[in-house]
Amino acid sequence: MLFLKLLRESFLFAGDALRQNKTRTLLSLLGVTIGIFTIIAVQSAVDTLRNNLQNSVNKLGNNSIYVQKWPWVGGSDFPWWKYLQRPESDLRDFNELSRRITTAEALSYEINIDNRTIKYKSNTVEGAQVDAASADHDKTWNFDFESGRYFTDMESKTGAPITNIGYDIAQNLFPDGDAVGKQIKVMGRYVTVVGVFSKQGKDMLGISTDKEVLLPLNFARNLIDIQSSKYGPSIIVRGKKGIPTDDVESEIKGLMRSIRRLRPGADDNFSLNRTTMITQQLDDLFKVVNIAGAIIGGFSILVGGFGIANIMFVSVKERTNIIGIQKSLGAKNYFILLQFLIESVLLCFVGGIIGLFFVYLATFAVKAALDVQVILDAANISRGLSYSIIIGVIAGIIPAYSASRLDPVEAIRTN
Repeated sequence: MLFLKLLRESFLFAGDALRQNKTRTLLSLLGVTIGIFTIIAVQSAVDTLRNNLQNSVNKLGNNSIYVQKWPWVGGSDFPWWKYLQRPESDLRDFNELSRRITTAEALSYEINIDNRTIKYKSNTVEGAQVDAASADHDKTWNFDFESGRYFTDMESKTGAPITNIGYDIAQNLFPDGDAVGKQIKVMGRYVTVVGVFSKQGKDMLGISTDKEVLLPLNFARNLIDIQSSKYGPSIIVRGKKGIPTDDVESEIKGLMRSIRRLRPGADDNFSLNRTTMITQQLDDLFKVVNIAGAIIGGFSILVGGFGIANIMFVSVKERTNIIGIQKSLGAKNYFILLQFLIESVLLCFVGGIIGLFFVYLATFAVKAALDVQVILDAANISRGLSYSIIIGVIAGIIPAYSASRLDPVEAIRTN
């Protein structure tokens, strides 16, 4: 109880000292506020970027493997001339893989046709992304429907003139009603809308169904060469649940080498791409950004900490005679130490709260300007406040210790 009473009195002394020197207190807070703001703002930005990018990557399927001509990873020494000679994934590869593979839940053959103009009566949408896919596209990708449905197996096999369209396409072509059952004009042909994708919003990787028009592959083959390299054909394989993705990839690699009749020791003439490749690159990038933010914020906090320490030395100097009186009346050394240490910690803690408040305001500004949900979670908040307390202890411990060791007689004589 005695300790709690002394702790309460220390807080009261510290608060009174801060109130009496408002200008000095404000200037002292500035360095800590900027430091905490910088560190937490960078960490929140990184968390936000990671979350949005991860959501984009998740649309590709966490356990999906893409059999393609080009690898997703590259660098300054990327041997593009080596990959240029590779063949594209074609229908023969797709059919053979579908027939032989045992670890796959679903396979789909997909192409990206082009940006085209879509029409419905007098309404027109320009720049719609027209794609075509085989029957199991809904099993290898992650998406939901606002209304309607996906293609049936029979519609896919017969190449029925139907389509799924994105949310934005539907809103622009059919502002007053449901799009399902209506006929729109795509690539000079009329197709019936059987489903509308749910709204996905802006995507940092450009992966979104909002402006997509998806056609059955067998319908598209009547209009274009679906094996042409200009449409970027790819085979997507989603493994069965419970089977490690590495095992699925290993089987695909062996089957593709067999299908393309590659000799033992010959290089693969195909790439097996996975979302983990993107995730690993993002993690490496975020580590660098986090380190850079920590260094910048660390220097800001360091400057603020020196400012706090300087102010505390000045505070001890100004109150030396008061310290002498307190000690002559029986105040213990640890009470004097606590008094100044709490003042330092309280100063830094308030600076941290102000810094977090500015970060909180910044989240609203970013959301209003860019329509991006900024992540400011409890971990970042507690981290910011912890940094504030640590800086307060470090900056205040030496001035507080020097105050506690003052001789009461000499301190009283000080003017």
